[in-house]
Amino acid sequence: MPVTAGWMAWSASRSASADPAMANDPRMTGYLTRALSAEMAAVQQYLTQSSLTAMWQLKEYSSRFRRDAEEELGHAQRLIERMLVLGIPSNGTQLPPIRPGRSLEEMLLIDRELEIEVIRLYEEAANYCARVRAAETQTLFADLLQEELGHLRDLDGMLTGMHQGETS
Repeated sequence: MPVTAGWMAWSASRSASADPAMANDPRMTGYLTRALSAEMAAVQQYLTQSSLTAMWQLKEYSSRFRRDAEEELGHAQRLIERMLVLGIPSNGTQLPPIRPGRSLEEMLLIDRELEIEVIRLYEEAANYCARVRAAETQTLFADLLQEELGHLRDLDGMLTGMHQGETS
């Protein structure tokens, strides 16, 4: 049996038993696909910023951006796994252009905007999943939402620290 046929048969049997209504829900597919695109865009964004800050000799920030990229890649993997369970192809292809920033503060402000966008997406997706009783997918979105809120708090803390350093 070809690999794709095997995956399709597995995912069809899995989605039918796990969450039958979600297997063919176009809105659910849209949320998962948009989420995957957002996470892959974040990976690309943070890796670019990691390289740029390394070039600027800002090793601490370079390491931080690298860790952020790895965490976002973990989010992408969790989304892909959920998509596979539901029988949805993992096509996160709508990546926005990279906006690396011309200074560290500009990078953090850009990243803050991106985090706010994905937080809104995850709130909307989690609420939709709750309404249609897609418990497993709702839990995934709710967990990712909490992690992204943590990223936002970290970014806000770094920005506040930068501004406090200017006034000292």
